Amino acid sequence: MDERFIRESGQAAGIAELANPVLQELGFDLVRVRLSGEGSTTVQIMIERPDGQVTIADCTSVSKRLSPVFDAHDPMPGGYNLEVSSPGINRPLVRPRDFENWAGHQAKVELNELVDGRRRFKGEIEGFENGEVRLKVELDGYDEPQTIGLGVDLIEDARLSVNDAAMKTALAKKPGK
Repeated sequence: MDERFIRESGQAAGIAELANPVLQELGFDLVRVRLSGEGSTTVQIMIERPDGQVTIADCTSVSKRLSPVFDAHDPMPGGYNLEVSSPGINRPLVRPRDFENWAGHQAKVELNELVDGRRRFKGEIEGFENGEVRLKVELDGYDEPQTIGLGVDLIEDARLSVNDAAMKTALAKKPGK
């Protein structure tokens, strides 16, 4: 339930490979590595603890530990800005446990190939079972939403949809609450 099924490619994969041991040593899970920007590249490392908690102090600590590792291995030739952050409210869903933890919330899932003529699905997360994300979605020809299973090998991107329920849950998970 802890293994990510959505992974980076190219330079982002190399950065993830360097970052993961440091993050694990500090008690964090890697959510995502994203490279963005033109001219001055930003390397975004998205982290969380297994319980979903992340503080600003955590991001600072991780940044201070990753910087010398990246300096030594130079995964981004030229200059870059390192940004360490929490997943936020519009969080990517990258592990089976994400679909268990966020069951009952809305998600958007994009596939890497068509399934029944569609690549994009939006619906209520019902969990994870037998290697599939379970999602209750509106389907043509049905009066009520139907639960479908989407194999993790088909998922290109998945994230929570921002709505009131997701906001309330995220606020309840903040440290000190």
